[in-house]
Amino acid sequence: MNVPRAGGRHDASVLVVDDQPGKLLTYQAILQDIDAQLVVAESAREALDLLLRTEFAVVIIDVCMPELDGFELAAMIREHPRFQRTAIIFVSGVHLSEFDRLKGYQVGAVDYLPVPIVPDILRAKVNVFVELYRKTQEVEQWNRELESRVAQRTAELERSNKQKDEFLAVLAHELRNPLAAIRSAASVIGLPASPGPLRDKCAGVIERQVEHLVRLIDDLVDVSRITRGLVELKREPVEVSEVVAQAIEATRPLIDSRRHLLTMDVSPQPMTVYGDLTRLTQILGNILNNAAKFTDAGGHITLVVQPTDTDVVLRVIDTGVGIPADVLAGVFELFMQGKPQLDRASAGLGIGLALVRRLVDMHGGQVTVTSDGPGHGTTVTVTLPLFVEQAPLDAGPAHPRADEMPVAAGRHRILVVDDNVDAAEALAALLRLWGHDVLTAEDGVEALRIGTTFAPDLTLLDLAMPGLNGLDTARQMRQLPWGKAVGLIALTGWGQERDREQTAAAGFDAHLVKPVDHQDLHRAVSRVAELRAARHGKLG
Repeated sequence: MNVPRAGGRHDASVLVVDDQPGKLLTYQAILQDIDAQLVVAESAREALDLLLRTEFAVVIIDVCMPELDGFELAAMIREHPRFQRTAIIFVSGVHLSEFDRLKGYQVGAVDYLPVPIVPDILRAKVNVFVELYRKTQEVEQWNRELESRVAQRTAELERSNKQKDEFLAVLAHELRNPLAAIRSAASVIGLPASPGPLRDKCAGVIERQVEHLVRLIDDLVDVSRITRGLVELKREPVEVSEVVAQAIEATRPLIDSRRHLLTMDVSPQPMTVYGDLTRLTQILGNILNNAAKFTDAGGHITLVVQPTDTDVVLRVIDTGVGIPADVLAGVFELFMQGKPQLDRASAGLGIGLALVRRLVDMHGGQVTVTSDGPGHGTTVTVTLPLFVEQAPLDAGPAHPRADEMPVAAGRHRILVVDDNVDAAEALAALLRLWGHDVLTAEDGVEALRIGTTFAPDLTLLDLAMPGLNGLDTARQMRQLPWGKAVGLIALTGWGQERDREQTAAAGFDAHLVKPVDHQDLHRAVSRVAELRAARHGKLG
């Protein structure tokens, strides 16, 4: 029987078991002010029935009862897993020997109280055990929450580890394909019997595959830098039509090679956004590239660009393979891919849409992906805020484009320094074809020795070299008579802003990131040659 409570916390209950109704009334009077729900039972069987339906913090049991005495009831309570830690207090009106007390403790009692009961002592003991019960419940709840978080985190780590393994496998596949083509083409070029047209064809294969590798590496670097917050947008008012034109130009070869029909519905009215033209082009280019890649040959891709009152909406709709519902929810996660298909040439690295999401977020926009499932195509929608004239412009001073830089003519003495002998010799061969006089060195020490007699006009230096690295080599060159005016170009795989700051501080005139486009190299050589000529004139 429950005893009504006037107030207090009812997250704990106390059960009093006694076969004498008068004693139960006494217990109710004594315990009426405890901070718990009080329940009474007039027999051991009634108590067992209550225990099966309710969890109790404390059970107060009279030792001497008919049918089942207190010891037997306590033993049965302890056998139930839910009540193995429940506090049991025995009350006895007869004298108990030490043997009786030992028996009580063995069956699970935690305390004994003799009759007559001292009310304050009973209340104090019950309150202590009730509070202990609550603390135990809190600890168990914390443990359950901790176990849940640990299980969740473990599942996340396992999923992340699985995605990492899958990504590495896909990356190896994506790298092996162009490398296989490059190796085969290089082998053909190396055969003396290879005819000229075939050599030219193989050279084209190598160039295209290297460009493919460069794009893969650029995407990986972009993901790393954007994820770490190292990318700063060069924002300015940008016409969306220019973004569309550049993205189409970049993806048109892939679209045409797969014989897709590209339909465009672009609003003729001006649509201006405030963003980074290069990154906006990358956003739309990645989406179009995915549409072309994941649509079977001869498919249909639709690009819709329309303004609203406050935004411009770019929507790419394809008739491709579609996206399963279980993959759609995580489509913007890094390295997320659907089930690999052997009948598809490439599934990519799973970073294209992750890049799109981050870049769109940086522009204050939104991107969504929808699909009705496998075989029903995909729709990617990007929403960007329209430019408001009052928006502050944070663009810095304009820099001349590379193709606007003055080009210096003439033959130059050039020293190429790289511990990768093949890379140095290949670059030297290209520079010689351009009419320059070129020597190579495998490290900084050799470069300083050769420079003393060769007196180069320009030096192309790798940075990561054993012994004397490129930065220290450049500093030492600037201290030598022949090196004070020499043009220095850093040629390295390191391309972050702090890397460029380091090379500038070491005395370099230009910083090129490997692999270098031939046109970029030609422009850098011409520009640095002019700088060198101006510096030499001042020193002379």
